[in-house]
Amino acid sequence: MIRVLLADDQLLVRAGFRALLDAQGDIEVVGEAADGREALGLVRELRPDVVLMDIRMPRLDGLAATREITSEQALATVKVVMLTTFELDEYVFEAIRAGACGFLVKDTEPDELLRAVRAVVDGDALLSPGVTRRLIAEFAARSKEPAADGALAELTEREREVMALVGIGLSNDEIARRLVVSPLTAKTHVSRAMVKLGARDRAQLVVLAYESGLVRPGWLG
Repeated sequence: MIRVLLADDQLLVRAGFRALLDAQGDIEVVGEAADGREALGLVRELRPDVVLMDIRMPRLDGLAATREITSEQALATVKVVMLTTFELDEYVFEAIRAGACGFLVKDTEPDELLRAVRAVVDGDALLSPGVTRRLIAEFAARSKEPAADGALAELTEREREVMALVGIGLSNDEIARRLVVSPLTAKTHVSRAMVKLGARDRAQLVVLAYESGLVRPGWLG
């Protein structure tokens, strides 16, 4: 059973998400929070698998709450998916850098929301179809952080190739087909790249792919 915590200051938004998620046989909503401070307390208490976290909330915003969650070793298994009203939310890229597994626009299709919740638990997360790779590239291009060239030197040629394909949004199965290897082999290469680069999850691997110049805006592999 996938345990989900909802964090949004709009009651109707939480109610809609709860109705959709609780109707699934493999998903259970274990709590709701109306602000970031409450969300943080419930995450520590309930240890959900996934938090659907609104970016803009009172007391403590979703970005600050996400930073606190991802910085606590005891909460390392908790996956945070940011919710935003607008695709071009200025905090989206920063949220991923803070440790969020990805983000969804609030008006995403129900099937996509369910897919996203299941995907982050499986470790094959990333982004809402409503938020394109081009957007991630745009935010990455604005980043003032230094490129991770030194870290990339530790990767094998195949791991670099796989990381680049992750960067353009391919799943493990798609990477396997592209490289003519098994999905398990593709997943192993992704995992090794994440370990070597210290990436918390697949979303941060995408960020590093752009920041390092391994993938550039408009590149399709």
